Amino acid sequence: MRLQILPRGRRAWIRALLVMAAGPALVAGGGCYMFSMPGRSHRGPLPPLTAEEAALRGRLERHVRTLAGDIGERHVRRPEALEAAARHIERAFRDAGYAPAAQPFEAGGMTVRNIDADRAGGARAGEIVVVGAHYDSAEGTPGANDNATGVAAVLELARTFAAKAPARTVRFACFVNEEPPFFQTDRMGSRVHARRARERGERVAGMVSLETIGCYDDAKGSQKYPFPFSLFYPDTGNFIGFVGNLGSRSLVRRCIGSFRRHTPFPSEGVAAPGSITGIGWSDHWAYWQEKYPALMVTDTAPFRYPHYHRPGDTPDRVDYDRVARVTAGIGRVVEELAAE
Repeated sequence: MRLQILPRGRRAWIRALLVMAAGPALVAGGGCYMFSMPGRSHRGPLPPLTAEEAALRGRLERHVRTLAGDIGERHVRRPEALEAAARHIERAFRDAGYAPAAQPFEAGGMTVRNIDADRAGGARAGEIVVVGAHYDSAEGTPGANDNATGVAAVLELARTFAAKAPARTVRFACFVNEEPPFFQTDRMGSRVHARRARERGERVAGMVSLETIGCYDDAKGSQKYPFPFSLFYPDTGNFIGFVGNLGSRSLVRRCIGSFRRHTPFPSEGVAAPGSITGIGWSDHWAYWQEKYPALMVTDTAPFRYPHYHRPGDTPDRVDYDRVARVTAGIGRVVEELAAE
């Protein structure tokens, strides 16, 4: 995930100025469309972890500690580490019963690869739900929360779905090169992956990007936002966010509605113009470029997590109990998406 505090380009600045100049009526009207979500966010204490969630917690932590602890900083300037991360992912897919597929391409003077594995669907096998996360880290950080947590969740969801029989095909994907200097370029791994899907004529019913899902804080004032989100959302950073553009609004609403029905965990959602700061900060952006509906599931990264893109993004700072709750909840969301 890339940090960018200000809108990019003349058009983005014009849109921001129009929002500020239009006054409360525009903010309220637009807010109702962008921020209104089905169901209600969970409030109050969290229930104890179930036995299944406790076991999931342990597996998630092992993945994060391998990727961000044993391997550490991983990108094209540390090719051995990037390769070690890719091998860990392939091994985890094989251990879960899949035959992982590699998508190699050239970037940064070396061959890198996306890795995915399909749980074939039944009655609607030609329709695909993609669940993905990037496995590279930014330079100067071991990338435990950003984004070993997302990769761990993808791997464990794949393990769970190996025993399920979805109507739609579920594709579990781990992308390379999400971080700068490849972010939102043609060498971004998810951009390559989404483009291939379009070239093949694949019908992607929805894409869920798991991005930085390991930081939670129950203290007031722990959550920050870019304008105008502070007008609509709580200042306590204990929730998981569902984030999409306006074209993906239906998908965002389906996903957060499903999450809220089945998972007692705080959640917030938004479907807003992709040009607004933070809305397109992950691999879901790549699927928008191919006109596929896609969203990001996130703890909001730099708006909450003080160790974002820093050396302190280490495995000991991840809240594994809550990552397990979120991962289990996302599993139920994906199960519903794949059954539609």
